[in-house]
Amino acid sequence: MNKIWEVTLEEKSLPKLHNPVLIEGLPGIGNVGKIAVDFLVEELKAKKLYSFFSYKFPHSVFVNEKNLVEMPKLELYYKQFDKKSKQDLLFLVGDIQPIDEESCYAFCDEVLKIAQHLKCKHLVTTGGIGLQHIPDKPKVYCAGNEQAELQEYTKKGLSVEKEIFGVVGPIIGVSGILLALGKKKGVQGVALLAETFGNPFYLGLKGAREIVQVLEKKFNWGISVKKISKDILEIESQFVQKVGDWLGEEFVPQAGAQAKKKDVHYIG
Repeated sequence: MNKIWEVTLEEKSLPKLHNPVLIEGLPGIGNVGKIAVDFLVEELKAKKLYSFFSYKFPHSVFVNEKNLVEMPKLELYYKQFDKKSKQDLLFLVGDIQPIDEESCYAFCDEVLKIAQHLKCKHLVTTGGIGLQHIPDKPKVYCAGNEQAELQEYTKKGLSVEKEIFGVVGPIIGVSGILLALGKKKGVQGVALLAETFGNPFYLGLKGAREIVQVLEKKFNWGISVKKISKDILEIESQFVQKVGDWLGEEFVPQAGAQAKKKDVHYIG
């Protein structure tokens, strides 16, 4: 029997990180979380640390511009800062979400094992709340696995909505399971969920920008939020070439939370 997840270290040795924060951004509705975190990886020039493989990956590959096949990717990046006043970062990014319940739990468990080994005690997951219309200025909602951690992200000035109860139901997929398993393992965390249009072919650039803005205000990395729309479009165009044909297929998981309001629902 093959192990569900195979984890490969891409560096010669593990970096010594200072109080790192894990930030997750995988595909979901509007690809809000993926767009936001891919942008951060690019902007902060993060380095690849781990790659993940599973025999439960979708049975499909990409064809790149050189006419060569590529498997879908799930990867963990890291960013070290020179100043000890800043927390170092881990970024969980990729082309897909785990496709079933068992692989999702096993994947999140592997990620948390790595995070704990690197002395990570805090995490942030990201995603979109799907609306029936395109929001002019998307709101960002926050859910957490500990009250103290939640309060850190709902402080005045971060522009995060304090009340999410009644807006969404259960959060399905990595964005939710990482938080739940994190609580069991002593890793505190929140989910930042930005409003976006719920059409499967819509790119949630505005929602992604709002999430980046919240994170920049929280951590003060020095990222120019004004340039995010242009840069995000360039990053996202590469992603669309890869996975545009996958949208709506059975193996693209509807990760997230079902809405309690008629016009709102959240998908990773």
